[in-house]
Amino acid sequence: MAGVSVSLLSGWLPTTLRIAALVAAVVAVARWDRRWWTRVVPVALVAAVAVAVIVSIVANDALQQPEPLPDEVWFWVGVIVFALVMAVWRGQSWRRFAAAGAVVLAAASAASTVNTFVGYYPTVGAAFGELAGQPVPSQVGAGQLSTVDRSTPDGRVVPVNIPDTYSHFTHREEFVYLPPAWFRSGRKEQFPVIEMIGAEFSTPQNWLRAGNAIGVADLYARHHHGRAPILVFADASGGFTVDTECVDGPHGNSEAHLVKDIPAYMAAHFGVSPTGWGVAGWSMGGTCAVDLAVEHPDVFTRFLDISGDVGPNVGDRATTIATLYGGSRAAWAAHDPLTVLAHHPRYHGVYGVFADGTLEHRTTRAAYRLAAACRTDGIDAQVVVQPGGHNWQFGAQEWAEELPRIAASMSTTPT
Repeated sequence: MAGVSVSLLSGWLPTTLRIAALVAAVVAVARWDRRWWTRVVPVALVAAVAVAVIVSIVANDALQQPEPLPDEVWFWVGVIVFALVMAVWRGQSWRRFAAAGAVVLAAASAASTVNTFVGYYPTVGAAFGELAGQPVPSQVGAGQLSTVDRSTPDGRVVPVNIPDTYSHFTHREEFVYLPPAWFRSGRKEQFPVIEMIGAEFSTPQNWLRAGNAIGVADLYARHHHGRAPILVFADASGGFTVDTECVDGPHGNSEAHLVKDIPAYMAAHFGVSPTGWGVAGWSMGGTCAVDLAVEHPDVFTRFLDISGDVGPNVGDRATTIATLYGGSRAAWAAHDPLTVLAHHPRYHGVYGVFADGTLEHRTTRAAYRLAAACRTDGIDAQVVVQPGGHNWQFGAQEWAEELPRIAASMSTTPT
């Protein structure tokens, strides 16, 4: 597909989209009529401002993001409302056509602004690939693994449908990255494994397309004789708009899937050990990473929490208990990392990193609280604060920064 490398985060395409939206809005309002400017336009402006303000308050409160969405999003919401008023008001058909175009272009500009903010689709190719269901980079079928050259310098990604034997959790297709050394002869159980978990609104592909997880892993392998951790790109939610926070509850047994289904499947099909794993995630995935590690040190002994919260939550504590745990305060306590750490026997051999951006004030505070509690209970925990905000670009950056540190603490030499 031509233009696959065109950026959706900066450059000519997002700029052109915004200019086109403004030009269409100007054309829609242009009219030499005093009554138009003294009555219709003020009504449209008041409606636009009122709706934009209300939507911004409701949306930011509902999303509970570490950083609120940028003001530009609400500007484009206002433009949409303004253009809608222009479109429905009586006037020439060409002006209504321009107003309708402004609605579409302003909506696209708002979506582009959100995408720039979270870094969900970095390029046209990434967006098209996911939306069109194209294979992810380096993807091969399970039946093709035996045909991969043993001297390959690059790893491969295999789509897998992992049975929900233990969890009965309905989930989407997941992916496994196998480093180059995996294709050589020898035992596989010494290869370390890291589960990769994305954000609340995500798919298992996000770490591959937006987080550059494979490029980073391949680069690490090139500097370590083809050896790198096996990566499992897990589905922790079962749906794009489902927020499980990686716990078992009304939205499904996500935790059991991550802790039982996946390790058992990987041991049976890829020859790895089902214990001594790492878990890494961004945003909700970061929250999941530390929570899974402190609850299940028998499975996860390494974690990377990028921009995670202080614990699983979907709002205030009452809402969280009702939504995630069906009203059970005991279940909430069993999944709250600070509570778990305060009552768990001292940990041994568990290591973790909390990585946050300088613009992420809430998650940075959470990281310091959690790291202190971890160290008190025997977990070797570090906090890394780097320039950045709450977006996939920061997640990709910290994955690239921290993979060598996490991998060095795990065995990467098969015997």
